Amino acid sequence: MDRSRVVYRWDLDKTYLRTEFDTFKDLLKTAFESASQKRTVPGAAALLRELTATEPLGIYIISGSPEQLRRVLEAKLRLDGVRWDGFSLKPQLSNILRGKFRFIKDQVGYKLSVLLESRASLAAEVDEYMFGDDAEADAFIYSIYADLVAGRVSQDVLTRVLENAGVYEDDLPRIMRLAHEAPRFDSGRRIFIHLDRVSSPDGFAAFGRRVVPFYNYLQPALVLLEQGAVEAPSVLRVAAELVLGHGFTGDALAASYVDLANRGHLGGGAVDALTEAFDAIDETHFARTYPTLAAFLTQLEPAARDMPEQAAPIEDEIDYVELFARDKLRARLAKERLSRRGA
Repeated sequence: MDRSRVVYRWDLDKTYLRTEFDTFKDLLKTAFESASQKRTVPGAAALLRELTATEPLGIYIISGSPEQLRRVLEAKLRLDGVRWDGFSLKPQLSNILRGKFRFIKDQVGYKLSVLLESRASLAAEVDEYMFGDDAEADAFIYSIYADLVAGRVSQDVLTRVLENAGVYEDDLPRIMRLAHEAPRFDSGRRIFIHLDRVSSPDGFAAFGRRVVPFYNYLQPALVLLEQGAVEAPSVLRVAAELVLGHGFTGDALAASYVDLANRGHLGGGAVDALTEAFDAIDETHFARTYPTLAAFLTQLEPAARDMPEQAAPIEDEIDYVELFARDKLRARLAKERLSRRGA
């Protein structure tokens, strides 16, 4: 893979940051947190730093957080050692002043327009990897975006989806124009969805194998290794952070690998690369995490014998008009389930 043509797109809340906004109290707390008070999802900063080190074409952050939080959010990313090439925040205040109150909850129109506008500034032939979460419609938005630029979504389907999403009528022409002018190339490689609400991965089956629901950041790191986007030492460093900072055991790391393989998102080919990289690195490099990483790889070797060499191919067609209502229901039920757990 030519990493100089790779683009990474990241959501922030519940994907990179452990943000709670299900109640007014949560929103108020989030609004007044300092950069040092904001918490990162385990492993997210480690993986993003490793991806930055590959010198990709770009890392673009897109968030539904209001523009007024830019200073503190950028400060948080700098504290984590993260660099980026684009950072889009939601212009909520300006839309409220214009009387567009539905814009506060609209994610489809907002994020899709940002993605398409960013795509217009890039070369046609790029490889895109996208990160989101299960709290809202990230899987849907990234999927329809990828299929739009690949030429698989008609203008009629896009219009119906935007209307169903409640996008304001006077905003439709701009989004339709951006979609029409976007370079045509099948650039969407994988869409990683963080299961922050502990949703079932089965809830995303309709999106096909391009969408990879994940429980921890070792899992997307493993997929990216198999794709050739990162090297094995990068994956081991992400695993080491999960061990050192978040108490992961060798069993938990191995289970993460096997889970993805069982769901068809990962083959066994990466095991040899991980083992070879681990054997070549001095024991002191991983310090206290060395025994746990050794146990992780020891457990993987027999499991890999029953895995295919590569993940299953992506061969899916999506009915976006029908899927929009179904995914909206999934997100609502996940929110209700989380509320009951916290009650």
